[in-house]
Amino acid sequence: MVDEKNEIDKLIDNMITSGDDLVKNLKTVLPDSLSESMMMFHESNVANLKKIKEFLNK
Repeated sequence: MVDEKNEIDKLIDNMITSGDDLVKNLKTVLPDSLSESMMMFHESNVANLKKIKEFLNK
């Protein structure tokens, strides 16, 4: 079970990092209104992923 938790932790961290990179890259090509919406959506996803990670590490 510990190995599974570590793999899930790595997956969550990777999802957050990949999302950060995607937002950073798309922010340069999207109009400001879409860029802001995308950033807010990503922030929401990050918050949810961190909650999942916290729950799994209890």
